[in-house]
Amino acid sequence: MLDREDENIVWHEHHVSKSERAKLKQQRPCVLWFTGLSGSGKSTIANEVERRLHQRGKHTYLLDGDNVRLGLNSDLSFSDADRVENIRRIGEVSKLFVDAGLIVLTAFISPFKEDRNRVREMMQEGEFIEIFIDTPLRVCERRDPKGLYKKARKGEIAEFTGVSSPYEAPQEAELHIQTENMSVSTAAKSVLEYLEKKGYLRC
Repeated sequence: MLDREDENIVWHEHHVSKSERAKLKQQRPCVLWFTGLSGSGKSTIANEVERRLHQRGKHTYLLDGDNVRLGLNSDLSFSDADRVENIRRIGEVSKLFVDAGLIVLTAFISPFKEDRNRVREMMQEGEFIEIFIDTPLRVCERRDPKGLYKKARKGEIAEFTGVSSPYEAPQEAELHIQTENMSVSTAAKSVLEYLEKKGYLRC
């Protein structure tokens, strides 16, 4: 990181406000923060929610864990410090997208409560919607779409969430979705119903 004099950096106010951008898009901007174990269904459900929002003419963007790791955060490892930085950067990007008036969807394990709360604190009241995709570890291991659990059990992946590193489940998430006996369609519908009820799909 380049050295800098923080006192020489000043926030530049925009002539177009967040509320004006939101009004143009006829929606209330927010972050739908999907969190859960690897294999829980975060990305699948987030993709379906975005598809349905798009069909309704809503302005969205989906930030997926693997995709961001391949680009913006390709310089980060999976050490504790880099995991914290990974989520911090995603929080900052999400905040910019919310300022642009978008409904942002993020699909990250984000295992630590402190990191998720830090992102919540970046946002204004009501802009951060935590969605806990609650899927039992045994189900995630059975699915294991990327073969990561098998590698973790063999010791080939260190500090793997749910196996050798903890997952701090949300206790007060805005939405708690238990997917073991729930279809992707039903899970997505529950998210849309929440957004409708709380007024996010109109401005």
